[in-house]
Amino acid sequence: MFMGEYQHSIDEKGRMIIPAKFREALGSTFVVTRGLDNCLFVYPMQEWAVLESKLKSLPLMKSDARAFTRFFFSGATECELDKQGRVNLPNILVEYAKLKKDCVVLGVSNRVEIWSKDLWENYFQQSEESFNEIAEKLVDFNFDL
Repeated sequence: MFMGEYQHSIDEKGRMIIPAKFREALGSTFVVTRGLDNCLFVYPMQEWAVLESKLKSLPLMKSDARAFTRFFFSGATECELDKQGRVNLPNILVEYAKLKKDCVVLGVSNRVEIWSKDLWENYFQQSEESFNEIAEKLVDFNFDL
């Protein structure tokens, strides 16, 4: 399981250090793709296989399902860490997530998320303000904190 928040930076070549705590769980190769809310999702190969299976089961005749599957898979790329523990992110993903110098790397259960520091701070601030409301809505899903 991935958890925690880490501050890192990305260089002009798109290289970014992955927190040491995440490296072993990610494995030698992993998948990076466009995530929701303008961040990147990073999946270990076994989690990617589970997600891929779920996406394959979406109804092909539904335009929303086709659109989401295209969005998710077209940005996906297999990555690996270099000897310094860095991942080289493709330019298309760097642009999508608006990654500049300062980034935030989050552990979110079965995946890692990579955020622009500015976008993360803005998202967190907005979510923090409505955290209680979000928690109340989750009660509808039989979810108990």
